Amino acid sequence: VLSPLGYGVVISFFKTNLVNSWHLIGLKNYVDALQNPAFVKSLGTTVVYSVSTVVGTLVVGSGLALLLNQEFPGRTFFRVVLILPWVLPEVVVALLWRWMYNPLYGIISYYGGLLGLGTEWLEHPRSAMAAIVLTSVWKGFPLVMVLVLAGLQSISKELYEAAALDGASALRSFRHVTLPGLAPVLLITLILETVWWFKHFTIVWLLTGGGPVDATKVVSISIYQTAFENFQWGRSAAMAVVVFVICLGASIVYRRLIRDER
Repeated sequence: VLSPLGYGVVISFFKTNLVNSWHLIGLKNYVDALQNPAFVKSLGTTVVYSVSTVVGTLVVGSGLALLLNQEFPGRTFFRVVLILPWVLPEVVVALLWRWMYNPLYGIISYYGGLLGLGTEWLEHPRSAMAAIVLTSVWKGFPLVMVLVLAGLQSISKELYEAAALDGASALRSFRHVTLPGLAPVLLITLILETVWWFKHFTIVWLLTGGGPVDATKVVSISIYQTAFENFQWGRSAAMAVVVFVICLGASIVYRRLIRDER
């Protein structure tokens, strides 16, 4: 873990071809990256994409976990079916959804046209962002569902019985028993989801390639293009370190906001 991380940090201080040319330039790569409007814009796009996806996966995953925590016929079947999106490889998910978004034969485009939502989901800036968020939420909600469901099953039923004896409504029981019991799980889920989607690459790249007109160009695509298309290894490494610092900062903020002892 430490070796590639350290190597990436070292590269960020050099102008190099990674073979026989190493010129120490200090913080210049960082300065150039942070002064680059395209990189700053990609950071903003990434924030919009990651926040939307994290909120979506939390809402859908937690809602389904609450439903699957109830007793009803066929519960095991639905638990198996709803975990399938997470099992599928990201490349497969991206290709499946790209077919469904196809304006000629895609099922989403077809019904979108019938409902007046348009048929070219990936060709317009606003709808393209909505499309990749929808795809990412479908891919990511099973992980949240499993984690939250495990957290719900770890909460003692005696707490709910005691709350009912004290006259607590279902809403008050959820607020004062369920949410505090889920706090440690929600903390880990928020950290994992934020880090995962902030640096995500595969689904966005295969659906839109960062387009149209850079509307979905997240920071991972900027790093990839800087390194493997422009061959600016030092600057791309500096950009990656900036992303690492942002993700680390987000995890620290989450830990301060949600503490286990609460």
